[in-house]
Amino acid sequence: MTKQVYNNIEEEITALKRERNAVILAHNYQIGEIQDIADFTGDSLKLSQMAAQTTADVIVFCGVHFMAETASILSPQKTVLIPDLKAGCSLSGMVTPEDVHKWKEKHPDGVVVTYVNTTAAVKAESDYCCTSSNAVKVVESIPADKEILFIPDYYLGTYVQQRTGRKNMTIWNGYCHVHAMIDSERIEALRKEHPKAEIMMHPECSCMTKVMGKADYVLSTEGMLKHAKESKAGEFVVATETGILHKMKNENPSKQFIPAVEQAVCGYMKMNTLEKIVTCLEKMQYEVKVPEEIAKRALLPIQRMLAVSA
Repeated sequence: MTKQVYNNIEEEITALKRERNAVILAHNYQIGEIQDIADFTGDSLKLSQMAAQTTADVIVFCGVHFMAETASILSPQKTVLIPDLKAGCSLSGMVTPEDVHKWKEKHPDGVVVTYVNTTAAVKAESDYCCTSSNAVKVVESIPADKEILFIPDYYLGTYVQQRTGRKNMTIWNGYCHVHAMIDSERIEALRKEHPKAEIMMHPECSCMTKVMGKADYVLSTEGMLKHAKESKAGEFVVATETGILHKMKNENPSKQFIPAVEQAVCGYMKMNTLEKIVTCLEKMQYEVKVPEEIAKRALLPIQRMLAVSA
């Protein structure tokens, strides 16, 4: 049988999607070529929610492993694939279910708030999930007398603590190695170089604890994209992973976007390629399936978060 010949790899992916009844999700940090062929782009939770609402049988999640797990939790009846099984996350790897369980044993009345950038097994040990955009709201919803363990990102946790004034919070000492590259000295230098630019900063940035007041806006990736569209400013310093600049430039061609650090590139995110998407769909390989018992327990903190954020 003669193999179909395609004009380009994008055409081949389109045909494979149709054959498999698949949707392709691309996180905001993916390479531009993947964002361009994706059915949906966005942050990890938004993507999983959007995919769950489709009639697709297959979800190809171009992101990292914990994101595909979340898609599996929200769409247990669908086949969730990831183009590269090695696409992990240094931040999610900094806390284990055993770590959470030990804290809960010492604080039986405490509440565990878990950033969505964690494994399904860690979420299953938690009381609430949160995203960078709703973390403050989630913490504010918890009774003031309850001790809180916030995991795993120290800088996001510190930002939340400063915004809420919450004293009885234990903040896990984890961090995103990419956001840790963005330091206070660099932000100060860019402010001088681009005095008219608005500085948008992700709350995972390590400089949050030093220069929070020097950022004009502290926003999630989706918040940054929204603000870039709505702001009348013509120039922006973007303090997060550089993959987001592709979408910002496409949506705002008349505006200028300056990466806070050009080297702020997540190697895990960039493991996904168009070629790997083709192989993934052809062979239906690298399925991410969360065991039913863990998925059921992990779904509860996600549902609680969504109820608070509604």
